[in-house]
Amino acid sequence: MLQLRSLAFNAAFYASLIFQMFFWAPFYFLAPRHRAWLVPRFWSRSSMWLYEKIAHTRSEITGQENLPEGSFILAPKHQSFWDTIAFFPYLKDPIYILKRELMWIPFFGWYLLKMRMIPVNRGSRAKALKAVSAATRAEMERNPRQLIIYPEGTRRAPGDTPNYKWGIVELYTQLGVPVVPVAHVAGLYWPRRKFLRFPGTIKARFLKPIPPGLDRDEFMRRLITETEAACDELLIEAATAPNAPPLPPTAVKRLKELGVAIS
Repeated sequence: MLQLRSLAFNAAFYASLIFQMFFWAPFYFLAPRHRAWLVPRFWSRSSMWLYEKIAHTRSEITGQENLPEGSFILAPKHQSFWDTIAFFPYLKDPIYILKRELMWIPFFGWYLLKMRMIPVNRGSRAKALKAVSAATRAEMERNPRQLIIYPEGTRRAPGDTPNYKWGIVELYTQLGVPVVPVAHVAGLYWPRRKFLRFPGTIKARFLKPIPPGLDRDEFMRRLITETEAACDELLIEAATAPNAPPLPPTAVKRLKELGVAIS
C-alpha cells in the first residue's frame, strides 16, 4: 500500500500542477501581481491536501507569530521538495532565488517571471551573490517582500551534519532585515531522490527572528545553534512517535549522539 499511495500521490501532484497552470492562466496573467498570488497559494494548499488524503501525511506548521511585518529573510532547513512549497500561504509576497534556466521553461518560467523571482547565473559565485543582493534590495525597497533562502544550499538528509554556507550571512548583512529560521524534518516523510511518501505528520516551526545588525560570526552561530536545536527536538519527536517513519542512517547517528534510544 505504501508504494501504491506514493505512486498515486506523485501522479496526482504533477497532474494537479499541470492542470492548475493552464486552468488559472487567464486570471493569473491578467490580474495584478498582488492578486495573482492567490494561484500559487491555492496550489500549495491543494498540494498539501492531496498529500494528506492520498499519502496520509499531514503538515503541521507552527510559530506564525514569529513572522515579522514587512521584509525579512526566511531561512528553512532544506531536506525535501516539501519545504519549497509548504510555506507560500504564510508569506505575503515571497521571493525565491533560483537557477536562471528555470525561467526559460515555457509556461512555468512565465509564472516565475510574473512574480518577479530572482534568477541567478551560478557560473561565478561572487558575481551572482552581488547581483542577487542588489536585486533583492531593489525588490524590498519597492514593496515589503520576504526572501526565502536555504542556508545549506542543497537538500540534506535529516540528522546530517550541518553545512551552512556564508551566502546567507552576506545577504543578512547587505539587506539589514530580520532572519526567521525554520526547523523541520520533512525529509523523513518526503525523502530526497525517492518516490516513496511515508505517512505521519510533518511538523515545521517558524523560530523567533534573529534581529538585523549582529556581527557576522554571531549571526551565523545563532542561526546554526537555534535551527539545529529545534530540528533535533522535532527529530526526536518524530522518531519516538507511534508508527515512526523509517530513519535514514544520518538520523540514526544523530539520535545516538543525542542519547536517544530507538528500537
